[in-house]
Formats: sequence, C-alpha cells, structure tokens
Amino acid sequence: MVQWDSVEQLEQYQLHQRNDLPKLGTDSKLLAQFATLHRREKVLDLGCGVGVLGVLLAQRQKELTLDGIDIVPESAELAAYNLTANGLTGTIRQGDLNHCRQWAPRPGGYDLVISNPPYFAPNTGKTAEGARKTACTVEGLCVAAGWLLHPGGRFALCYRAERLATLFSALEGNGIAPKRLQLVQHSPAHPPKIVLVEGVRMGRPGLKVLPTLFVNQFNPQWRKEIPHETAL
Repeated sequence: MVQWDSVEQLEQYQLHQRNDLPKLGTDSKLLAQFATLHRREKVLDLGCGVGVLGVLLAQRQKELTLDGIDIVPESAELAAYNLTANGLTGTIRQGDLNHCRQWAPRPGGYDLVISNPPYFAPNTGKTAEGARKTACTVEGLCVAAGWLLHPGGRFALCYRAERLATLFSALEGNGIAPKRLQLVQHSPAHPPKIVLVEGVRMGRPGLKVLPTLFVNQFNPQWRKEIPHETAL
C-alpha cells in the first residue's frame, strides 16, 4: 500500500508527500514555470522524486503525457500514485537514468525532458543523506536528455549558479544548445544561487538571458510577461 505523510493542494490537484523524501520546494515551482511547454507534449522527468514537477506542469498545460524515472523505489511508487490519483497520464519507472538506452532503446521519444537534480557531487552534501544518495551527475543527465529528446526537443533544469560552466559543457557535449537562461536570487542584495537553463537538442547557437528572478518577488504570473523563445 502506498504511504504518505501529507497532502498539498495545488489548484485542482493533490500532491501526496512523505517526510523522508524530497518535497515540493521553490526551485521546483520556478522550474515548472520556466520550462517552455505546449499542449499534448510528451514529457519526461529525470529523477522525478514523488512527481512534483509532473503535477506542477499539469497545472499549466492539459493533455500532457507525464513520464518519470527515479532510482528510489519509494519515490517512484508515490510518483505513480500522484499521477493516478490526479487523473494524469503517464508512466513512472523505478530505475537508473544512466541506463536510459536500456529502458528507452529508441532515441528521440520526448518533446521535453525536465529535471531538478541534486546540486552537489554524488555522496557529498545533501546528496549523501538517506534517499538523496544518488549516482546522478550533470553529465549523466545530459547524456540521458541527449538520447531521449527528438531534434528540436527541449531540456529544462535548475542548477547551482557556480557550476554553470560545467552544465554548459555537458549540454553542448551531448548535442544540446543552451537557449534560455535565468538567474535566481533571493533579493537584489544576494548573489544568485540557482540558474534555470533550457537547451534545445540540435539547436543553433544563441543564448537568451532573461531578467533575473528575485525569489522574494516570485509570482507564478511572472511567466506571462516573459515570452518563451526556443527558435532553432
């Protein structure tokens, strides 16, 4: 039987969460609003946790296919429950994203790959604690995204600002051109901690830097004021 400790109401959806697993946070909210999204797209969340991003994306756009994969069995089980309980379409897999060519033998099956990954190197910092211990690396994420996206498909993720160079190198090394970037700061007095990045598989060079987002001023309506430009 699926177990949860709390339920958060997200508009018409309910997100079931557990205290011992990663929960809904500001970074997931920001990423879900940042990613370019169209109706009827096929989306895959790499390291989906309990399915937070899938539920948030469903608030923005209807008729999505919301797949996910997570290496933690309890996370994958609860993510699958969150999809079913909310009447959403998709498949959650328990497994290792680094083995994407085994569970997705044909490349290019997705319009959007999205991820809110651990920000630190494996087995260090918070990633060494309990269920957050993982073999996930930014290089592994980009390898998987490069395989899973069709040409013109998008990869959106949030990451630590000081590791931006590493992220760009991994994206470009796997045929994903960085196209949109937005720095996230707590306030104008604080340096950016997080960066939101969206790349396009086999996209042409050309990066659009969006206005800095200040978390203390965050409102989901902000995205309506910033056009999503992902021209190839």
